[in-house]
Amino acid sequence: MREDPVSGERELRGVAVYPDIVIGKAHLVDRSRVKILYQCLVNGEQLKREVERFEEAVHAVEDQFVSLKNKMPDKVKDQAFILDSHLLILKDSMFYDSTIKKILEEKINAEWALKKSLEEIREVFEQIDDEYISNRVRDVENVTERILRFLSGDTSQSLGEINQRVIIVAHDLSPADTTELNTAKVKGFITDVGGRTSHTAIMAQALEIPAVVGLEVATALVEDGDLLIVDGSAGVVVINPDDSTIIHYQEKKLQLQEYKSSIARMSHLPAETTDGHRVDITANIEFLEEVAAAKDCGGEGIGLYRTEFLYLSGKGFPNEEDLFEDYREVAEIMNPAPVSIRTLDLGGDKFASKMPMSEEINPALGLRAIRFCLKEPAIFKTQLRAILRASLYGKIQLMFPMISGLQELLDAKEILRQVKKDLDQDHIEYDSKMEVGIMVEIPSAVVIAEILARHVDFFSIGTNDLIQYALAIDRVNEHVAYMYQPFHPAILRMIQQVVRAAKNEGIKVSLCGEMAGDPLCVFILLGIGLDGLSMNARSIPLIKKIVRATSMEQAKIDLENIMKLNTANEVRAYILALTRHMFPELEEKGYLLN
Repeated sequence: MREDPVSGERELRGVAVYPDIVIGKAHLVDRSRVKILYQCLVNGEQLKREVERFEEAVHAVEDQFVSLKNKMPDKVKDQAFILDSHLLILKDSMFYDSTIKKILEEKINAEWALKKSLEEIREVFEQIDDEYISNRVRDVENVTERILRFLSGDTSQSLGEINQRVIIVAHDLSPADTTELNTAKVKGFITDVGGRTSHTAIMAQALEIPAVVGLEVATALVEDGDLLIVDGSAGVVVINPDDSTIIHYQEKKLQLQEYKSSIARMSHLPAETTDGHRVDITANIEFLEEVAAAKDCGGEGIGLYRTEFLYLSGKGFPNEEDLFEDYREVAEIMNPAPVSIRTLDLGGDKFASKMPMSEEINPALGLRAIRFCLKEPAIFKTQLRAILRASLYGKIQLMFPMISGLQELLDAKEILRQVKKDLDQDHIEYDSKMEVGIMVEIPSAVVIAEILARHVDFFSIGTNDLIQYALAIDRVNEHVAYMYQPFHPAILRMIQQVVRAAKNEGIKVSLCGEMAGDPLCVFILLGIGLDGLSMNARSIPLIKKIVRATSMEQAKIDLENIMKLNTANEVRAYILALTRHMFPELEEKGYLLN
C-alpha cells in the first residue's frame, strides 16, 4: 500500500482481472460472515428438525442458483458452468452428507455442523499447494455462507437492487453475486480476496467490467462514498485520488480506449499474415441476436451456431417452423458469408429439467449430442428439415457434433439422406450442395481422422471437449478443472494430426474452441496450418490484429520449436515470451491476464 501524506490518497495493488479503468463512488457491500452459535440438542425430535432445517436451506439455495442461472445475461451464459459447480457442491457428500451426519451423531445444530464440515474441507484443500485449488475453497465458503444466511433468516441486499452508478467494495463476491450485478449501474468492483483463476474473476471478464481482486485490506480502508479509481489492466486501486491522479487515469483510460478503437478499426480487414496467408476468422454464437455483434466485430461468417437455446428455453421441443425461421434469419443476415450450424448437442452439461432425458452418473460420457439424435430420429429429422429448408437463404453448412467413429457419421448422413428424400417428395426446395462436416472433439475421431475426412466436406475441431476427453478432465469438477491445459503437448499433436488428415483429403479444417480466441494460441494455430478460427465475437478484432502482424513462415519455425517441448508449462512460457516480444503492449493493456 502507498499513501500520499499530503493529499491522503492511498494506492492498493491486487490482481488485475479485466483491462479497463473506471472512476466512481464506492459502495460497500456487507458480505461479512454470519455469526454461528453452538447449540447442543437433547432429543430425537430436535435432531430431526435440525436436519429438516438444513435440507430446506440447501433446497432454497439450490433454487436460488437455478433461478440465477436461468436469468444470466447473454454475455455470461458461457460461464453457467460456474453455477453448475456450486450446485454440485450442495450435493457433495463431504458437504451435504457430512453435515447431516454431524447433526445426528454429535447432537448439534445445523449451523455448527455445517461450520465443522467446512473446516474439514478446508483441511483437505490446504494440503494442495495450488492457486486454482485454493480458490475453489472460496467457492465452498460462498455456498456455505448462502446456506447460513438462509438458516439465520438474514436478508442482505441483493446486488441486483443497486440503482446508483457505483463501484462495489466487498470482502468477497460469489459467482452468484456477480451474476446478479446490474452492469448499467455497477461500473466495477474490488474485493479483499480472490485470484486470477477465481470464479469471481472469470465472471468479471465475462461481464467486461473493470475489477481488481486480492486487495486484502480494501474493505478496511474504503468507506462508503469514497472516490475510487479501479485500473483493471494494472491491478491498481486508488482511494480518494487527488486531481492530478484523476487526470492521469483519465488520460490512461483514453489511451486504452484509443488502443481498443485502433484494434476495432482493423477488425473488418482480412486476417492475412505479413507473407500473404489468409485465415478465415468467424464467430461462435448461441442466439439469433448475436449475429449483429458478430458482423460488427468483423466476423467473416458464423463458424459455430450452437442450436440448443431453442430447445432449452421453451416448454418442450421447438417445432420445425420455429427452427426454420430462426435458421433462415441467421442465413439471410450473414449472406453471402457462411453459417455453420451444429446439430443438437444436448446432454453432458446441457440437460434441462423440462426435457425428457434421464439422469446419468457420467453425462459427459453418456447419451448426448449425435448419440441422442440417432436415438431420437424424429427430433433429429425435424431439425434437419429446418436446416435444409433454410439453406436456400444463405450459405449454410451443417456439422454433426461428437462423432466418435465412422458408423455414427454414416448413420447421421443416412438420416440426412432420408430427410432430403422426404423434402423432394413434398416438392420443398433446399440447397442440394450444402456442405456437411463434423466436429472433431473426441480422441477416437482424431485417430481415424484420415478415414472420416473421406466422408465429409470439412472438419471443425472443438477443443473445449477435445481437451476434456483427451486429458480426462471434467471442467465442472473443481478438483481437477485446473488441469484443463490447451498447451498440453498431446493436445497440440492431436490438432496437428487432424489438420494433416484434412489437408491430405483436400478438405478445409477450422477450430472453434476457446483456444481460437486466445491471443497466446494464435502463433501455434497459424503454424499448424488451420484454415479458420471461430471464437466469441468480442475476441475477433484482437485476433485479427495478431494474425495481420505475424509471418506464417516464422509461425512454422516457432511451431517446430514448440513441438519439441515436453510440458504445457514449457509451451506456455515459450509462447508468452514470444508474444511479449512481438506485442509488448498486450500485457501493458491487460490482454495477457490469463
